[in-house]
Amino acid sequence: MFAAEECTQDRFLDGRLLVAQPRNGYRAAMDPVLLAAACGAAPGQSVLELGCGAGVASLCLGQRITGLRQVGLELQPEYADLARRNATANGIALEVFEGDLAHMPGPLRGMSFDHVIANPPYFAPQSGTAAADAGRERAQREATPLADWVRAGYKRLHPGGWLTLIQNADRLADMLAALSQGGGSITVLPIAPRAGRPAGRVVVSARKLGKGPLRLLAPFVLHAKAAHGADVEDLTEAAQAVLRHGAPLPLVP
Repeated sequence: MFAAEECTQDRFLDGRLLVAQPRNGYRAAMDPVLLAAACGAAPGQSVLELGCGAGVASLCLGQRITGLRQVGLELQPEYADLARRNATANGIALEVFEGDLAHMPGPLRGMSFDHVIANPPYFAPQSGTAAADAGRERAQREATPLADWVRAGYKRLHPGGWLTLIQNADRLADMLAALSQGGGSITVLPIAPRAGRPAGRVVVSARKLGKGPLRLLAPFVLHAKAAHGADVEDLTEAAQAVLRHGAPLPLVP
């Protein structure tokens, strides 16, 4: 498990959340914040996060919406422990199970949820250079196929429940192919770094057994300036609302 001196204390949502993260392991940035903002959960509903890491997405969601029943599943025990500690420190209820989504822990196999959210690993098995830290490498490198993440999410949803994912834009075709097997009413939100620039990420939401048409939304633009200049924040007003103030993203109609 991570000792206190192995972690930094990082602020999310303009300091509303204080989250311990390993100095040298996998560290969350804005992607889990965007994922949480895209989840259309309502008070009283249940949410499962697959691969919850240190808990950032679930905690951001719990900070925005009170009265949720939140559950996380994390493969790496040290990160699962960190997620529990972070939830307690921030006063947000989050039950975290340790295990592999491809071999769902027994207690989770008996549960179903209104929403499932996930930030699957972005890097293909043989691409790029491996991270020096084993925990970071395991969190970022795909070992379980993306289609298996989708299937696991659908299995844990009530009929009519929503599965929401954030992923690299170049995996969109893979996501759509997997999501169409058991779901529909798909909404795609491209995340572009600047106006006129290609999207680097996509947030995709699909409804279990949904029959509605696919919706492709206008890109959500993160930065206001045309190019990166001085090392100062230049978020658009919309991005500030989401990343700093916890506003939702417009995915679920």
